[in-house]
Amino acid sequence: MAQSAIEIKSEIGPLKRVLLHRPGGELENLMPEYLERLLFDDIPYLKIAQEEHDAFCGLLRDNGVEVVYLTDLVSESLTDGAVKEQFVLEYIGEAGVRGDKRTAMIADHFLSMSTHNMVSAMMAGLRKAQVHGYGRKNLTDYLEDDYPFVLDPIPNLYFTRDPFAAMGNGVTIHRMHTVTRRRETLFAQYIFAYHPQYKGTPVYYDRAAPASIEGGDILVLSPQVVAIGISQRTQPWAIEQLAKRLLSPQVGFTKVLAFDIPKNRAFMHLDTVFTMVDRDKFTMHPGISSHLRLFVLELEEGAHLSITEEEDSLENILKEHLNLDSVTLLKCGGNSVIDAAREQWNDGSNTFCLAPGRVVAYSRNHVTNRVMEEAGIEVLTIPSSELSRGRGGPRCMTMPLVRGSI
Repeated sequence: MAQSAIEIKSEIGPLKRVLLHRPGGELENLMPEYLERLLFDDIPYLKIAQEEHDAFCGLLRDNGVEVVYLTDLVSESLTDGAVKEQFVLEYIGEAGVRGDKRTAMIADHFLSMSTHNMVSAMMAGLRKAQVHGYGRKNLTDYLEDDYPFVLDPIPNLYFTRDPFAAMGNGVTIHRMHTVTRRRETLFAQYIFAYHPQYKGTPVYYDRAAPASIEGGDILVLSPQVVAIGISQRTQPWAIEQLAKRLLSPQVGFTKVLAFDIPKNRAFMHLDTVFTMVDRDKFTMHPGISSHLRLFVLELEEGAHLSITEEEDSLENILKEHLNLDSVTLLKCGGNSVIDAAREQWNDGSNTFCLAPGRVVAYSRNHVTNRVMEEAGIEVLTIPSSELSRGRGGPRCMTMPLVRGSI
């Protein structure tokens, strides 16, 4: 039987295929004075970041995983000339460019390249110095004369977890919380509309929706249960709309757990609060409250959404809703306040599961890695001196497309 394009029914099923983005020129377009605008705290050194990312990719392949790259999938979706031109014009419009002449100038710049080079260049952003004949054409140009970019870079792309999410046999294409990340989901839109392998994939949420949702807030805990964080970047309305689709008989999930988590950057997404590393084992943020507020969404007869509020410990919530006899929570940094703060800053609890009890983690988080190993988890480590500067871990950098059953 042919393998489905999308098949995700758990966080821990044996990984078969995964989407990555190798960091590119977008990191070399980061500038200190514009870091906050682009959601970065530091500037990774691209050469080393690529070496670290290649090591990650190599580890996945050595473990029998098919790795596909975002740039390749987008390029393979733009084989039709009209679709390619439409994509470029839509991208330019979403970047905030105004005026027919300016739009045409930038479009000509991109369309003169090979498709693969064009996609990489669009991800990297566009400096004014790169566009021949670029000058002050309108009032905006005069007011932003010191700003060096025609189009901002998209440096968060190597965190492929967020722009869309795979669950069941379909995907959600997201409306990102911040303006600077919204163009990221345009790449996903074209993949699932035009790629020969992925077009026709059911889409459960649309990027044009009015409420934001991001992939780091979505965890597929079992073939029946999806957890979603009500977070700084995922809004309640989006969760309700998505739940109606996921809980339909056509999709097959029976329960959505909406976790109300703190609305700040330390708890940016649900996968910084906890990640699943085995059937009954989870890493966890050391600062999470002993009692969490939870909303259980289920579909009643007549397709009405029922919402039940609960408040309990993370351990009890997971035991009850995943039908587990016991749950082991593995604290990032163990029981040391200092180690926990340092390793949580470097995403110690943001692990990525290759199979039940087998995870990838940053080597620098040695205290958390030891905690996992002592609990019987096999930890495969990757270097991260530069990748970690983007404030995301191995789970953030991956979007699983196919996992086997447990």
